[in-house]
Amino acid sequence: MRVLIVYAHPNPGSFNHAMLEHCSLGLQEAGHEVRIKDLYAEDFDPVLRASDLAVLQQGKIPEKIAHEQEALLWAQGLVFIYPLWWFDRPAILKGWFDHVLTNGTAFEYSRAGVKGLLKHQRALVLITAGGSEDFFRKTDAEHLIYRPVTDGTLAFCGIEDVHHRIYYNVPSLPELERANILAEIAELGRQFAC
Repeated sequence: MRVLIVYAHPNPGSFNHAMLEHCSLGLQEAGHEVRIKDLYAEDFDPVLRASDLAVLQQGKIPEKIAHEQEALLWAQGLVFIYPLWWFDRPAILKGWFDHVLTNGTAFEYSRAGVKGLLKHQRALVLITAGGSEDFFRKTDAEHLIYRPVTDGTLAFCGIEDVHHRIYYNVPSLPELERANILAEIAELGRQFAC
């Protein structure tokens, strides 16, 4: 399978970056072709400007958006890796979705409603959180962590097989637990198409 990993963390020495490396390795060990979109390293501009929107509304795709959509549509599977910031993805990743998942490419409106157009076989969303799992469950906020991406974005755009994993307490985890998480992520990569 062709798999695009979209990664959003500004620190190349972060635990998120280690997750990226292990996921990519696991995918490659399983024989998948992998492309990585490191939004911070690419200095991706997340701001959808009025001029871009005007061109989109004319039915045209600006060059910078077309380039991103080419990577999206090349893939048969998608992986997103990012930290939880204010109960959501980092702004750079939200901006990537705003640019790339356009009407006519990712979804379309009709009289019957909205139809998702993405045909990806599978998507996996890997999220790190600084808070404890207990905190998110007690405040009934756990679904706020993943649903904006899994349901509100990917499933809305037509991807039926969307999975997620949330890794809690990441800043304070002991090294052994971090190593176990990275081993799990490599295995998720190896089992991606199963």
